[in-house]
Amino acid sequence: MHESNVKWVAQRVLIAFLLLVSVYATSSHQNTEKGFLLHKKTASSASNKTKGVDTNYHAKGIKFGWRIIVGSIIGFLGSAFGTVGGVGGGGIFVPMLTLIIGFDARSATAISKCMITGGAGATVFYNLRQRHPTLDMPVIDYDLALLFQPMLMLGISIGVAFNVIFPDWMLTALLIVVFIGLSVNAFLKGVDTWKKETLVIKEARRNSQLNDTGRTDNAAHPQTEGTVNESHTNTIQSTKKVSIIENIYWKELGILLSVWILILALQIGKNYTTTCSVVYWVLNLLQVPITVGTSVYEAVLLYKGQRAIKCKGDQQTQLRVQQLILYCTCGMLAGILGGLLGLGGGFILGPLFIGLGIPPQVSSATSTFAMTFSASMSVVEYYLLKRFPIPYALYFVAIATAAALVGQHLVRKLIAILGRTSLIIFILSLTVFVSGISLGGVGIAKLIEKKVYMSFGNLCTYRVRN
Repeated sequence: MHESNVKWVAQRVLIAFLLLVSVYATSSHQNTEKGFLLHKKTASSASNKTKGVDTNYHAKGIKFGWRIIVGSIIGFLGSAFGTVGGVGGGGIFVPMLTLIIGFDARSATAISKCMITGGAGATVFYNLRQRHPTLDMPVIDYDLALLFQPMLMLGISIGVAFNVIFPDWMLTALLIVVFIGLSVNAFLKGVDTWKKETLVIKEARRNSQLNDTGRTDNAAHPQTEGTVNESHTNTIQSTKKVSIIENIYWKELGILLSVWILILALQIGKNYTTTCSVVYWVLNLLQVPITVGTSVYEAVLLYKGQRAIKCKGDQQTQLRVQQLILYCTCGMLAGILGGLLGLGGGFILGPLFIGLGIPPQVSSATSTFAMTFSASMSVVEYYLLKRFPIPYALYFVAIATAAALVGQHLVRKLIAILGRTSLIIFILSLTVFVSGISLGGVGIAKLIEKKVYMSFGNLCTYRVRN
């Protein structure tokens, strides 16, 4: 009774929050918008005026025309599918915000990060009450997150620097190749999982028919029914729901939050320094001992057997050095690709976890959990730099948050009815494929219009490309 009351209150609070956000976003915010417009004008006056881009949206309130309606629908679907697959949906948000709503590239990226954070935060809140599909543990694997997340954040910092240096044509080509490769690999993994699930379902039906025959033949033996009931009880206990407090590993969460705060402080400090100055490089290099030290700390515990990545259900409790080095390297490479392509690490972590044999529910939940830290860090930085109009950001965050909750609820119901966790993998594959096509299309369109730099850039003389 107590848990149902808590759930009822949480739902009402969430609904009230979304309503307040929508009302606030659609109301008049002239002072905020004027300040944002002034910032945009002064920032762009040093170079030249933006060509072919309507920037009047910075000085206006939200007007619910066809652009907002279509953008809201696409944003809702992108967040619903993206959070279910554990990739966030940024590859769908950015083209939607630029091509349909009419934002410039920088504002679209910033609002996209806001939407990813809102959807990921709602998904994490939803998953905090969920358990592993077969094991007695949370659906979020905190040890897996603690091993990958610090290296992911370090990789994102490196990838952002590469993004400045690499020409846009190379980024577009790399984005298309990586996304299509990830989507195809995830699709093949989904097909393989679907076939295995089909065999399990057929075996379960065969056993059910045998059990029905056995009950008819052994109706006079109550101990048989007792054994069946006991087995059924154990199955229910393995998927039981517990309170949020029991599902949180506070020590691991505290370490991740500490890393988040330290890296955020370094990133903010770096924004107020001269590029390539001594202080700039010191702040950059300080990220290395923080992130690598945290992952090494977790890796040592895993090597000694004091911790274990239990979500795979393996009997092996102690990981080899080669495995730990591979996992950390994959985490950093995922961050580099994410920072290089201007997307969250979830687009790489989700398919990576699936490839490592992590169950789809755990892969989606843990990837989203890790992505929340990196996306929220970007939101704080963009807010301090005044990169986005707050009313638009709040409105689309409300859309993404509601979509994430709806998507999680519906997919969980479908999995419970059909018994097919491969649905998550197919959704992941579809989301990555659509994101790759949409982002690649936008990049190719810019190349055709000759609005991009074709040569390599210099980090120390970098200027914003508009």
